Amino acid sequence: MAGRKERKDPFSYFDDMIRDLEKEFEDMEREFFEAAKKGEVKTYGPYVYGFSVTVGPDGKPVVEEFGNIKRLGNKPVISEEREPVVDVIEKKDEISVVAEVPGVDKNSIKVTVDGNKLTISANSPDKKYYKEVELPAKVDENSAKATYKNGVLEVTFKKIETSSGKEIKVE
Repeated sequence: MAGRKERKDPFSYFDDMIRDLEKEFEDMEREFFEAAKKGEVKTYGPYVYGFSVTVGPDGKPVVEEFGNIKRLGNKPVISEEREPVVDVIEKKDEISVVAEVPGVDKNSIKVTVDGNKLTISANSPDKKYYKEVELPAKVDENSAKATYKNGVLEVTFKKIETSSGKEIKVE
């Protein structure tokens, strides 16, 4: 058809990343066996990568990545910190953020809010997590309640009422 623009496959980004990761793992495998021949021990991982797809309020898909593998330029980079899976649930008068941070003690979890940005970090000897979440509305920081059970952190805020504007009479 003339004039029809061809769409790019939305998952081609992930295909490219998988291809790059396969090459990276092949390099690590080669290093591992070379070290093993010399009697050295090398450990790698764990590697965690995934994505979730949800539908945004505008009806368009929103792809969120999680794990400890990020792409910088054309090369995947493996981080010590994992990015947890996070869901943001907006109701009429409150916002809840649910994050999966298994394997850490609740005392090692730090949650901060600044304006409409929530930061979750956790540090334990075995696992580290870090995620910054944009909240869809302004929240009352003093209304925050956080619970942690079975590896799931839930933080709930009351929304701040925003004015719909006021007409000002000109004198």
